[in-house]
Amino acid sequence: MDDNDSFVRVTIFGQDYTVKAPADSTYIQSIATFVDEKMRDVQEGLSDPQSTTRIAMLAAMNIADEYFTMRNNKDKLSLEVEGKVQSIIEVIDEELN
Repeated sequence: MDDNDSFVRVTIFGQDYTVKAPADSTYIQSIATFVDEKMRDVQEGLSDPQSTTRIAMLAAMNIADEYFTMRNNKDKLSLEVEGKVQSIIEVIDEELN
């Protein structure tokens, strides 16, 4: 971390944390809010009370699943776009020749 780092106080699942990060404090707050919401969603989906650690782990798994799904969708879309661009280039090349 460098001199541009700032300290941001956030609350996640009822716990206060001070985060040192080289990002805008509003951005850090929005990340903390996102994580808090994911943990609360997990808690609401469970019938029995669970430890904060277990809820955090399940929320992390859900966030990772969302990330992997988005990444895979992005990769598929990128391949599709590349294929279409290549097709367009081939059509243009044919017309020019």
